[in-house]
Amino acid sequence: MKTISTNKDFQDILNSGQEVMIKFQANWCPDCRRMDMFIDPIVEQYQQYEWYDIDRDELPEIAEQFDVRGIPSLLRFKNGEKLAHLHSANAKSPEQVTEFLEAQKA
Repeated sequence: MKTISTNKDFQDILNSGQEVMIKFQANWCPDCRRMDMFIDPIVEQYQQYEWYDIDRDELPEIAEQFDVRGIPSLLRFKNGEKLAHLHSANAKSPEQVTEFLEAQKA
């Protein structure tokens, strides 16, 4: 998973035409660290997305713009548009993340 560290990088990625999944997290967040322990095999399984990571404390304006109120959260984008949002309350297990990703196929 690649890290987005600037607003310009974020805008470039959103406008790339690629379908992207962005994980919003923070270094101090225990649920984010828990997700880190199970996310790699899921990323491997869902390679139709380009996967990125944003520290919401480093880029709070992006988190605010896309209504990221809790972390970790996964947001799906294509052509600059937010298509889906897995809120933090539903992103605590591999099963919840996988269910969210499977629902995106429909």
